[in-house]
Amino acid sequence: MSQFIDRVTVHATAGNGGHGETSVRREKFKPLGGPDGGNGGHGGNIILVADPDVTTLLDYHHQPHRKATNGEPGRGDLQHGKNGENLYMPVPVGTVIKDTDGNILHDMVTAGEEVIIAEGGTGGAGNAALASPKRKAPGFALLGIPGEERSFVLELKTVADIALVGFPSAGKSSLIAAISAARPKIADYPFTTLVPNLGVVDAGGIRFTVADVPGLIPGASEGKGLGLEFLRHVERTHALVHVLDAGTLESDRDPISDYDALEKELSAYAVEPILTEAGEQLIALNERPQLVAINKTDLPDGQAMADMTRAELESRGLRVFEISAVSRKGLDELKYAMAQLVTEAREQLAEAVAAQEDLPQTITIEPARRRRGRPKEFSLTEEERSLKPLFRIRGDKPERWVAQTNFDNDEAVGYLADRLERLGIEKALFEAGARPGDAVVIGDDESGVVFDWEPTMTTGAEHLTGPRGADPRLEGRQRPTREEKRQDYADRKAARAATRAEMEQERRSGLWTDYDSDNE
Repeated sequence: MSQFIDRVTVHATAGNGGHGETSVRREKFKPLGGPDGGNGGHGGNIILVADPDVTTLLDYHHQPHRKATNGEPGRGDLQHGKNGENLYMPVPVGTVIKDTDGNILHDMVTAGEEVIIAEGGTGGAGNAALASPKRKAPGFALLGIPGEERSFVLELKTVADIALVGFPSAGKSSLIAAISAARPKIADYPFTTLVPNLGVVDAGGIRFTVADVPGLIPGASEGKGLGLEFLRHVERTHALVHVLDAGTLESDRDPISDYDALEKELSAYAVEPILTEAGEQLIALNERPQLVAINKTDLPDGQAMADMTRAELESRGLRVFEISAVSRKGLDELKYAMAQLVTEAREQLAEAVAAQEDLPQTITIEPARRRRGRPKEFSLTEEERSLKPLFRIRGDKPERWVAQTNFDNDEAVGYLADRLERLGIEKALFEAGARPGDAVVIGDDESGVVFDWEPTMTTGAEHLTGPRGADPRLEGRQRPTREEKRQDYADRKAARAATRAEMEQERRSGLWTDYDSDNE
């Protein structure tokens, strides 16, 4: 038995960018071939596609972790790495994309619409792309940037033209089975319908879809019963049909009190806006076009109840239809009234769609730190850690440059220093009162890089006179290697052994003796 899944949390990881290649052309009789390292390929994106053939989120319920392929690294002879393949994730039309905090990121209401939910990492530049008149043969390449990792929530809201709302056992499932080919579960006990059912109705050549949602009870907007879980499936509909039970056996219920209770729940339900590139669209449920269908009039008591309540409902400006889902009484008139509402709604929708023709087909959802516009390229804040000042630099450019740097290569580190200085970080640190030796971190606490600030370093590739992969400006600032630490330890150990041997020789020659407390 298939499950109806309308809400899942997906963990998406875009592909990593491939590393650039460090290579020098070597060919017979051409000693100065120059750099020929290729660029790394870009990582694949993760793209959500609104597919009208998909009706459930079941696939993502069983496999919530999705990953795109990585970009290939560059190679010598100017061979660039292959880009990673995009991962397309089909979702039903009407799927809402939210972040883990419940904020709406996008509303996929158009078939074929594409949304880039996680962008692949940029491939690193090879040393051929980094060559310049002042740095003719770079001995380094840039690393590929890791792909974006994002967790988000997919929430399905059924896309239908008309929604049937009513109390449990009001006959909604029987009605949709009578006017369409849908075959929902029908039984003589409440809450038979546990998931929304869709049916296609044809009235005078006009085809439209009708949704049957689980029954509502007082307090549904506050989470009672099943109403809150499925009221979101009513948000997409153009109009509502109140199915009122005229043959209920409960003494405290009648069509008028049922209608008032349903209207109270619909008005209390907070409708989420349809968030598109054209803006937000929001219409409260109780403000949408409505029809009233008094069901079960084939029963003697049901017809009598309909006769008593119809005048009151019509006095409120409502169109009332007396129907019977069993005997099919009044169903044709109800279907044509539904078709009229759908036609009017589609004409209004066509005007809205025409105004959105210039919108892009593919939309990218960017993180909050990379929203569109031209913000300041970096920010500098002063913090305190272990009673010492710490300066934190945040920004897309400096953080991306740090991620692209191979810190095992001195020339790459020098290239990073040149880029940061040109960006104005050196000047900003001076203005913030930073002193030589103060700690500076670029990025957050998890992936940031911490270094001691040395403002006296000369910048510019024209000062590079050392071999490829080295930067003379960093000489004297290198940390000792493991081999150098071992040699230093061995030298100190040998010095201590020589000192002990000398002291032992002096003791034996009688220059000094051990202290003995018994001879005092």
